[in-house]
Amino acid sequence: MKNLLKSAIAATVSIFGFSANAQMQSVENEKSLLWEVSGNGLEKPSYLYGTVHMICEKDYILKPKVTEAFAKTTKLALEINMSDPNEMSNMQKAAMGTELLSKKLSPAQLAELETILQKQAGISVKQVDNYSMLTIMSLLSIKSFGCQNLKFYEMELVSKAKETNKPVMGLETVNDQMNYLGKSFPDNQMLKYLKTISETETQKLVQNYIKEDAMAIYKEVVNPESMDANGKKWLLDIRNANWVKQMPELMKKESVFFAVGVAHLGGELGVIQLLKKAGYTVKPIMN
Repeated sequence: MKNLLKSAIAATVSIFGFSANAQMQSVENEKSLLWEVSGNGLEKPSYLYGTVHMICEKDYILKPKVTEAFAKTTKLALEINMSDPNEMSNMQKAAMGTELLSKKLSPAQLAELETILQKQAGISVKQVDNYSMLTIMSLLSIKSFGCQNLKFYEMELVSKAKETNKPVMGLETVNDQMNYLGKSFPDNQMLKYLKTISETETQKLVQNYIKEDAMAIYKEVVNPESMDANGKKWLLDIRNANWVKQMPELMKKESVFFAVGVAHLGGELGVIQLLKKAGYTVKPIMN
């Protein structure tokens, strides 16, 4: 339980990056997680890579096209800067609740959470009373992978960046992200989301990710009962717009490898379409 909670803390931020977006038409027929961004005055292309954030070690892979693109760039940009000790400290703080769950939730919500925890993780609310609802979500997500050894894509990319002295930056801060997640999933909505987490659904997600089938991921993960219009607005649309505002200046100065949750790539308000609307050529790099 102790190791599981430590992993949950590590995974709390960015865990929703692969969540569903019902508007994926722009990449529906192009199975690739890696996209080249060029044109619009750029001297060198940059790259956009969709991650699933974490995966069992046996399923982890960075294809040659990804490592080759990474080697061509001079900076790594993640949702948050996971090489910054201050950000990691803020992540640990964010994993702890501002008040006990037993005081924060209503009796009905506590009973519902107890049922979910017992069914999906074999633990009680008392064991996680000090943690935030986002950390509970992370814990159940980790359990749903059904393996002891998990790999975190962003941390692997940070390690590769350090090997070549490649600078790392974040498109937003931990505090920003926690604010967006809190607005996306208030307690009642979070409880609905927790019910959808299962090993069966996670394995479908993993297999589709391995096949780079982003549209299939969206079809499997999207659940109207767990993500409403408000959730999509704060989890995806607003954050996508914020990131794309920063990207032109970054790409103008150097070639950047952007790695964000795969859900942020698709849709009319996704990063790919927003970059195209801004005048860039965005094309998939196939196998």
